[in-house]
Order: sequence, then structure tokens, then C-alpha cells
Amino acid sequence: MEEKPLRTGGELEKVMDRYQNMVYGLALARTGSAADAEDVFQEVFLAYFRTGKTFREEEHRKAWLLRTAVNMSRRVTSATYRKKVVPLEAGENIPAAPFRSPEENRVWQAMQDLPENYRLPIYLFYFEELSTDEIAKALSIRPGTARMRLSRGRDLLRELLKGEYFDE
Repeated sequence: MEEKPLRTGGELEKVMDRYQNMVYGLALARTGSAADAEDVFQEVFLAYFRTGKTFREEEHRKAWLLRTAVNMSRRVTSATYRKKVVPLEAGENIPAAPFRSPEENRVWQAMQDLPENYRLPIYLFYFEELSTDEIAKALSIRPGTARMRLSRGRDLLRELLKGEYFDE
């Protein structure tokens, strides 16, 4: 059996520079915890480093990283210990949003209150600028389901922000 070559540190560094915000942001949107998002971030790039997998196109690499981030995030949030741990204060796991304007921070915080099945498509569409087809692939759902979740997520977000940014 032929062993796959490990990636070089320089190659990994380039990929991390390009995709670090995407992977971390998706993990943060999925887990709602900065510490868990950091764990997922490390696991995703460690898996990338270890696989030695080659990609024909950059879009395939991006899709692999997205899918791996979703899977690793799911593992973290479904771990048995999380069901037994209770946060000291409500909302302490949700980090402050990393945006400059108060409006963007408020939208980020409202997005954290959405159910995950709406939060992830909203994040991927608006923050990562993925198409509904790309979202569907990353989340292993049909494109129509991705469009429906985006639409319902927007409606819920609009309701959460009513009076702040939208007419009542």
C-alpha cells in the first residue's frame, strides 16, 4: 500500500491563510462557542494536513474544507459531555461579534438566536457568499431545501430585528 505524502508546512500555511476565516466562522456559527470553534478549526486543518488529498480545482478544496468543518462541528456539538455541562451564565458561550459597526454586531447576535438549520445557510450565504448550490453541497441538503432555509431564516431574522432595522 502506497503512503500518501504529508503536506508541507508552507502549503498548509497558504491554505490556512486563504480559508481560516471561512472555517472558523462556520464553526462559530455552528457551535456558538469560541472555544469549540477553535477546536473545530484545529481539527479541520489537522485533517487536511494528514490526508494528503489533492484537488483538481480550488472549489473542490473549499468544498472539502466546508464539509469537514460542518462534520467536525457536528461532532463537537453532539458530544455526550456537552449534554451534561451547563454554562455558568446564559449566553456566555456566544462570543462578541468581530465586526466594526454596531449594526453588523447586532445582526450577528440575532443570527446566533436562530435555529442551526437556518443559521448555517444564512451564515454561508451572507458571510461566505456561497450560492445555494454550494450551501446545499456543504450541508448535504438539496438546493431547494437550502433556498427554503434561507428564506425562512431571513423571515426569522427580520422578526428578531423588528423595530431595529425593519419596519414594524
